[in-house]
Amino acid sequence: MTDAYDAAILMIALMASAAVGMLVRRLLPETHRSRESFEIVQLVITMLLTFAALVMGLLTVSVKNSFDTANNDMANLAAQIVQIDQLLREYGPETDPVRGMLRSYTASVIATTWPGETPPAGDYYLRDAPPNIVNGMESKSLGDSLERIGNALLRLDPSDGYHRNLAADCRSHFDALMMARWAVIEQARPIISGPFYLVMTLWLIVIFACFGLTGPRNGLVIVMIALCAVSIASAIFVILDMDNPFNGFIMISSEPMRSALADVSR
Repeated sequence: MTDAYDAAILMIALMASAAVGMLVRRLLPETHRSRESFEIVQLVITMLLTFAALVMGLLTVSVKNSFDTANNDMANLAAQIVQIDQLLREYGPETDPVRGMLRSYTASVIATTWPGETPPAGDYYLRDAPPNIVNGMESKSLGDSLERIGNALLRLDPSDGYHRNLAADCRSHFDALMMARWAVIEQARPIISGPFYLVMTLWLIVIFACFGLTGPRNGLVIVMIALCAVSIASAIFVILDMDNPFNGFIMISSEPMRSALADVSR
């Protein structure tokens, strides 16, 4: 809900700055309200609008690309889990304990990364992630689970060439799984810096103050300024929400991991 609060605060700040601009206009001496003065103010507004539009556009593209990358990395992680399980299934029944650990890890990822969704059935997996993490996948318990799976794969003792190839493929896919896991964790970190967000907010406040300063004081102008503030605040909310792909209203889907869990549970 922090993103919604930030967007609401921004909307209030924009409306308040426009109101301050209208108040200041009434207090300005007549010489400062000349046509030439307002033309200069309009030029300043145009320049700031151009900068703000450019920055918000680039920010939206950057956040969307980061969100899509995290979503693709999650799908890759799920695919690696399915690949390892299929190889272990082909290896033989002696790998059933490793498959059980892989199933437990997959269910734990779902339960701890998407705590607001319905968890997988059963009590064979971790449900509560430690509080000081980016998302559930970064929990030390899940890291230990993966380490045990990796050690179990290293202990495989194939008896012939076919099983040696299967064991080698399992270890190769496990390495890819580890890389996909850390890629998801890194992509889950916000990319918008606090100072940058504050500077952009300052630009928008100045722009709305200029709106109030130069615009006529009537109901239509006030309504349009309010609608503009709501629109910009909603756009900022979407940007901030997508910058946290595992929290908020716009989240990475858990479907790839749930599909992987259904596959490894067969």
